[in-house]
Amino acid sequence: MSTTLEMPSLFDSPPETPAYLPAWFAARQQAAWQRFLTIPAPKRGDESWRFSSIKQLDFSGFQKAPATGVNELIERSTGLDSPAAKLIFVNDELVHAESLLPEGVICLPLAEALVSHSDLVQAHFMKQETRLGSAKFAALHEASLTNGLFVHVSDHVEIEGTIEVHHWIAGENSVIFPHTLIVTGTSSKVRVVDIFRSADDSQTGLAIAFNDLCAGSNSKLDYIAIQAFNEVTRVIQINETAAFRDASTIGFILNVGGSWARNESLSRLEGSGSRSDMLSVSISSHEQEYDQRTFQHHVSAGAYSDLLYKNSLYDDSRTIFSGLIFVDKDAHHTDAYQTCRNLLMSDTCEANSMPGLEINADQVKCSHGSTSSQISDEEIFYLRARGIDSGNARQLIARGFSVDVVERLKNNSVEALVLKFIDLKFAKIATT
Repeated sequence: MSTTLEMPSLFDSPPETPAYLPAWFAARQQAAWQRFLTIPAPKRGDESWRFSSIKQLDFSGFQKAPATGVNELIERSTGLDSPAAKLIFVNDELVHAESLLPEGVICLPLAEALVSHSDLVQAHFMKQETRLGSAKFAALHEASLTNGLFVHVSDHVEIEGTIEVHHWIAGENSVIFPHTLIVTGTSSKVRVVDIFRSADDSQTGLAIAFNDLCAGSNSKLDYIAIQAFNEVTRVIQINETAAFRDASTIGFILNVGGSWARNESLSRLEGSGSRSDMLSVSISSHEQEYDQRTFQHHVSAGAYSDLLYKNSLYDDSRTIFSGLIFVDKDAHHTDAYQTCRNLLMSDTCEANSMPGLEINADQVKCSHGSTSSQISDEEIFYLRARGIDSGNARQLIARGFSVDVVERLKNNSVEALVLKFIDLKFAKIATT
């Protein structure tokens, strides 16, 4: 039986665009609001929502809220030892910023960039079509967003360090709409880490986030998202990446928090020699659900993409993976891979995987696959024979299962940060 959603009261009237923002942005927000109203809500029978818990899309009761507890959250916003820049947002309000970035880099809150670099933002803001199921919520995000991160790296400028951004939800039933827009010029390099957390472990929250990543010719763009909200927060995160000639991109998602998280990641390879690495580690416990949808779109010939998603499932948790490699008719000599692996840590968890290929060109090399398995008795026996108890042995194996994905980030400080959140999750599982 199909489920019809009652749209939440929060969105009964269109959000107001501040008067100081450019006219084109106000027009975009008004048009997005109309799309939100007209696009049908997802239904249980929709293929793009297959296996999903549609009931999670009832967002009634959530409201935008002012930043609270700012000084404490600034103190808690720890991450890398020496970031190239650090920005902290609480309920989408910038509360702290510091930067050691070189000349040729624009790194600003999006609200400021819309005023000071309006044409540059307009040229790249939300250009791709949201096609993995959440077009309605992408429109809601566009209509409602007030702030986020804007990074533009000029041609031939390389940032050696990492830009670190913290996004906090504070207050009961608060909603945030974080937006990250990153643009790299020719032969440039940048790495950005977004960290998403809740101010309080018991306060219900909602995040509808969107990432725009545009990698110019021969550039290197790495984006890492660490989703560590509390376990009563719901998340929709849409990631859209465009890689042009000889560009290289990494998109990494870590899911350890949230009660329900929907990740939609689309990567367009728009130039010969471009490369996209789509990576994810998710560790679910209790009744958490992680719903992952991906699209590797090979537009140009001679491009490479590699997707590796790994999920470790505990208790009564669920994961869904649905991925498609799509090769356009002129995208000859495509080289594309897609792998989803699930490690089942209980008898009551559930992993659903739907990998797919659609090839419309000749001379391509594409493969896809998915596996689900439990830890073998032989692995447990090997560790117990060396004095490690059964519980710790299982945690060590699960951690090792995730590490090879993290190592593909190829940056020691960022890998250590990601592993810190992974270890915190495993420690929490061990005590519950």
